[in-house]
Amino acid sequence: MGEGNRWHRQLVAPATERLLAIRAGERALELACGNGQFARRLAELGAHVVACDFSSAQLECARRRTVANADRIEYRLADLTKEEDLAGLGAGEFDAAVCNMALMDIEDAPGAIREAGRVLRAGGRFVATIPHPCFDVPNASAWVVETVDFTTTVWRKVSRYREIAAGVCPWRGPSGQILHTAIYHRPLSWYVRTLGAAGFVVTAIEEPEPTEEFAAGSAQAPWIAQIPLHCAFEARKE
Repeated sequence: MGEGNRWHRQLVAPATERLLAIRAGERALELACGNGQFARRLAELGAHVVACDFSSAQLECARRRTVANADRIEYRLADLTKEEDLAGLGAGEFDAAVCNMALMDIEDAPGAIREAGRVLRAGGRFVATIPHPCFDVPNASAWVVETVDFTTTVWRKVSRYREIAAGVCPWRGPSGQILHTAIYHRPLSWYVRTLGAAGFVVTAIEEPEPTEEFAAGSAQAPWIAQIPLHCAFEARKE
């Protein structure tokens, strides 16, 4: 990932930053921070960041990579779904919380969303990005390119949208091997209900469009310009 791959930097991150609208001096919690790339970005914008992850190896990488603004970032090993792991953060202590492309990887996503609600102050905002539930269903969606009479049309084929189910996500490893991780699909209405049950009101939704920079290096950009593969939402704590 380094400091974010092209999909994160040029497609997902601009929408995340717009919705989060972080201000200098604010306290921000990042859930599932991975190698700390976005935590470092928040610190660069002036926030005081607590960044949590379930993986000690990821946190070791995050600490090693963090040089600038290190005094504004605290990395914590935590199961985001367990209050006891985040109890030291207190309740109502944060202005903002963010979960970047990770809720779909967490089996107990309701627990993570509840914890985000617990640690935010009243009026605090929670921003999350996920694969678009309507158009990117694990193991049940694909692009279809159809050429008829010299005209090419690109379609998005989707099945099993309403199912709440675990899937398998393939990744190409550094030496070319194929690796697999679990991924959890929930329909869009599930997220709205779960956020509401945790005390949130959804206040904004974005479907990131390709930036010029992304479009210059991606053959899929014209397709994504028509059918989004990502969804970003902002929810406010009541």
